[in-house]
Amino acid sequence: MLTPSSNTVLEPVSTAIATGLPEVSVHFGRFKVTEIALSEQALRQFDDTEILRAAELLAHAKVDVIAWNGTSASWLGLDRDERLCERIVATTGIAACTSVLAFREIFQRSNTKRIGLVTPYTGDVQAKIIETWNTADMLCHAERHSGLRDNFSFAEVGERAISDMIRAVTGEGCDAVAVVCTNMRAASLVPALEVELGIPIYDSIAVTVWKSLLLAGVDPGRIKSWGRLFVDQRLSART
Repeated sequence: MLTPSSNTVLEPVSTAIATGLPEVSVHFGRFKVTEIALSEQALRQFDDTEILRAAELLAHAKVDVIAWNGTSASWLGLDRDERLCERIVATTGIAACTSVLAFREIFQRSNTKRIGLVTPYTGDVQAKIIETWNTADMLCHAERHSGLRDNFSFAEVGERAISDMIRAVTGEGCDAVAVVCTNMRAASLVPALEVELGIPIYDSIAVTVWKSLLLAGVDPGRIKSWGRLFVDQRLSART
């Protein structure tokens, strides 16, 4: 897992999801990301050079999959993640995936038409995500965001606030909810909220683990108690 440097959530959550799979271990490489904004300085954080350097170090551990466990392509364009995966494979010879490309695959496989978008980001970043996702036929039907910019602060958004945002977009008639941020404490809330609300809820960290398992040849259906993502038969076969 390629990890933003100021992220405190995705490492323990990724490891917790993989608990119970004795042949699976999760490893992490960090590069500098401290704020999410549309300024030139903030956008430069996601230059491929730094990400590839971190990927090369992970390759030394002879991992089976390298995943960009971050959501920057949501506002930079999905082509950025497609190109990044190509470069990781070319540089390391290891299969690659990303959070945002995993979201797209899930929506396509599950035929999701109306997405409820939940993030901790500022309004301008949220608007750019909606524009980017809609262009990629990932149609955002409703949205809620927290208005935050500092990447570390995303982990401090409380579970009640996250749950309230998920309930709010669900109330506007969404087919599924996407929690888009890998430093937000949503994954553990998903099972109970799915029962309460009756629709799938896809967390960024969980979708990255899901796709990583598929690429590694591990059945994600073996993951228990982390929501519909891991038990939906439409999402269990590798493509």
